[in-house]
Amino acid sequence: MDKTYQPHAIESHWYPTWEKNNYFAPQGSGEPYTIMIPPPNVTGSLHMGHGFNNAIMDALIRYRRMQGRNTLWQPGTDHAGIATQMVVERQLAAQGVGRHDLGREKFLEKVWEWKEQSGGTITRQIRRLGSSVDWSRERFTMDEGLSNAVKEAFVRLYDDGLIYRGKRLVNWDTKFHTAISDLEVENHDEKGHLWHLRYPLADGHKTAEGKDYLVVATTRPETMLGDSAVAVHPEDERYQALIGTFIELPLVGRRIPIIADDYVDREFGTGCVKITPAHDFNDYEVGKRHDLPLINIFDKDAAVLATAQVFHLDGSVNDQIDASLPAAYAGLDRFVARKQIVADFEAAGLLEKIDDHALKVPKGDRSGTVIEPWLTDQWYVSTKPLAEPAIAAVEDGRIQFVPKQYENMYFSWMRDIQDWCISRQLWWGHRIPAWYDEAGNVYVGRDEAEVRAKHNLGDAKLRQDDDVLDTWFSSGLWTFSTLGWPEQTEYLKTFHPTDVLVTGFDIIFFWVARMIMLTMHLIKNGDGSAQVPFKTVYVHGLVRDSHGQKMSKSKGNVLDPLDIVDGITLDALLEKRASGMMQPKLAEKIAKQTKAEFPEGIASYGTDALRFTFCSLASTGRDIKFDMGRVEGYRNFCNKLWNAANFVIENTDGKDCGVNGEPVELSSVDRWIISQLQRAEQEVARQLDAFRFDLATQALYEFVWDEYCAWYLELVKPVLWDENASIERQRGTRRTLIRVLEVALRLAHPFMPYITEEIWQRIKGQAGKSGDTLMLQPWPIADESKIDAAAVGDIEWVKALMLGIRQIRGEMNISMAKRIDLVLNNASPEDHRRLAENEPLLMKLAKLETIRVLDEGEEPPMSATALVGDLQVLVPMAGLIDKAAEMARLDKEIQRLEGEVKRVGGKLANEGFVAKAPADVIEKERAKLAEAEQAVTNLIQQREKIASL
Repeated sequence: MDKTYQPHAIESHWYPTWEKNNYFAPQGSGEPYTIMIPPPNVTGSLHMGHGFNNAIMDALIRYRRMQGRNTLWQPGTDHAGIATQMVVERQLAAQGVGRHDLGREKFLEKVWEWKEQSGGTITRQIRRLGSSVDWSRERFTMDEGLSNAVKEAFVRLYDDGLIYRGKRLVNWDTKFHTAISDLEVENHDEKGHLWHLRYPLADGHKTAEGKDYLVVATTRPETMLGDSAVAVHPEDERYQALIGTFIELPLVGRRIPIIADDYVDREFGTGCVKITPAHDFNDYEVGKRHDLPLINIFDKDAAVLATAQVFHLDGSVNDQIDASLPAAYAGLDRFVARKQIVADFEAAGLLEKIDDHALKVPKGDRSGTVIEPWLTDQWYVSTKPLAEPAIAAVEDGRIQFVPKQYENMYFSWMRDIQDWCISRQLWWGHRIPAWYDEAGNVYVGRDEAEVRAKHNLGDAKLRQDDDVLDTWFSSGLWTFSTLGWPEQTEYLKTFHPTDVLVTGFDIIFFWVARMIMLTMHLIKNGDGSAQVPFKTVYVHGLVRDSHGQKMSKSKGNVLDPLDIVDGITLDALLEKRASGMMQPKLAEKIAKQTKAEFPEGIASYGTDALRFTFCSLASTGRDIKFDMGRVEGYRNFCNKLWNAANFVIENTDGKDCGVNGEPVELSSVDRWIISQLQRAEQEVARQLDAFRFDLATQALYEFVWDEYCAWYLELVKPVLWDENASIERQRGTRRTLIRVLEVALRLAHPFMPYITEEIWQRIKGQAGKSGDTLMLQPWPIADESKIDAAAVGDIEWVKALMLGIRQIRGEMNISMAKRIDLVLNNASPEDHRRLAENEPLLMKLAKLETIRVLDEGEEPPMSATALVGDLQVLVPMAGLIDKAAEMARLDKEIQRLEGEVKRVGGKLANEGFVAKAPADVIEKERAKLAEAEQAVTNLIQQREKIASL
């Protein structure tokens, strides 16, 4: 092997080899094991969440594949309706063309062209992460097969009375002219106003204070044109006598009732609330309780209508209410109308006051426009009948959440579930399989021919619904539509239900819950019972930056996982982070932050180091604070493994390793490392089974670095290099050396596939293994009979003794090259035995001149001391150090550190600094102070020890 670990050369060779040889396809003979990749948007590129998610899934798949399970990890992408349409519309707009200029058919051709050109970006990036997905089964939510599944699901749900069309309030994007889901709405904290408006009481009524008006407070005065009532709390004594009377709605002249409802907060404002059911979700619920009319005052652009649209709650037209609106506002944008309405209130003496008010403004995550709650005709799924069996599946354990605490979030959402709006006013997506005749009657079917035949429509003129389905509807069918449903394919029979879904907590409701509901209704077991989509939901947190901040473009802290894999210069990183930044000050701030964090850009760390970092951070359910220092540490781990492999190859290549049954003699050191290996095998498997990837990687790291590399490779050198050692002893050590490494590579493979494959290919013959790839080798199974407790006790004693000697050398500043005398005091019979068996080892590795055990009662010489249990480890100081020089050195270092303590302490005592500095900077300074104070304490103790010699 190369002397230096070069990850890119390895990665560029092995992934194409694995894929070409079809190693990722199902091929195990054991029980099936399936993971469906959460389909990333075809518009997207890989972000840290994808990188983390893929590292977890691949670790699980490689682990189960090595266990002999018949594994399927199926990849795919989502058509991402609004996101994709937006990208293509922007491209057309740059050419001065709109989608309506092209027409639906031509526009969709453009979208498909773009998808073919750019849609493969994320799949190429997934390959770069070493993800062992079965690319032969890659799926896209707009594939013909999946499109047929979507139509089938829609028709079945409609026929079962679970899909209906109705006029309801939705999140309306006024730029894209479509309903959007709650997940696509971002709430922005903004400074706004609270307008206090006077609403005159009708019929001569007055308040208890004698006023002929009520004051309502609102953040949206423009919606008062659509008010249906004013609400007060039923127990508010101020307004008890007014409940059931009327308000004369200003500017409009419409009479609206005063109602009582618990929704009202008596302590907020005057305790009077305007109710606008057609333009506020909370008001809509109040309107349902009181059977209020729904008065829509806006068109699709959120401009004021000339005549309001008034509806009953069932969506039918309400012609009993005067729908006219003041002509002065007709056609005005909602925010222009707001200014005019406020001005008119003031002119009429009806503006009580205006307060500054902090509020959350809902905006479309892609359009950036303020979302308008708006009444439209939409298609809905009736979710309550679907939610009941979905709740039961989690309650009875058919589906388990890891961590279990997320079940509570799931139950909370599902038990308060609302009907799901599944239609979108877009062109890109699955077009709703519904047709209308000229009378407005609706017919649902898989295609027009089926509709005509089923309803005996003959040559009647039909028009297909223009809307498409919410992207979450097709992705809700993901686990089974990708396996061929509605056909009963062999893949569907074999690999469904799937085993694990790996996802973030933020889409438990939007995706996870909907998959459970749709699957359980549409897919049945042989006995007719509902089939679940997956058995386990592993929920992970969000990947945040090293300060715990959410990664976002506006913060300038986004990391591209491939930049960590390949490295990126500072200039390229600045250019990437500044792209799309319209505000110069923000771009400047982001550039400053980036230069401070990555003054030389980002080094190239390779895929294995990044994957291992992700897995090491995957503690149950917590957000992941991503620290580049961890990546650097695990790149060092890769180097350590590579160097260890080179050492093993140098000492085993072409030599007799005893893997063919030749007689061997195992030293206590060999038996110790074999024992520790069994424990590592047990722990890694146990933690992987429990989805504790952090603890699995910790167990692996500690075994490879702390035990195999740091100790075993050192402890066996005397045997390997001793010309007088027996053939059987050297053969046993060489066999242990290479076999333990080979097993460690299998343990590490799910986390670090590239480096482990490369090393395994180089050592497999000498280790007595055969096969074309490490990924199809059997997973190591611990054998407790190989755990030698006596050998473990003996070597741990040797380790402790050597650590004691190293401690003394460090404290007394004694060079490792200088041989020293060792004196042992208070030795037990067990210490005598262990010393007799390991004295040559200790002499060589601890660089000792002599070892002497004091007789009972013998006075020890003036020495530096360490303890191993009750055993005193003594290093006589006579002639080893210049006492005066060493004390002078320590005095100088103590003085320097005390200066640092004074400087940092003064900074933290400065109230101005503490008030202005960011919290993370203050925390770093406190840590720096504590570290310096501890160092001073340690050096003073060391000085006292030397002074006493």
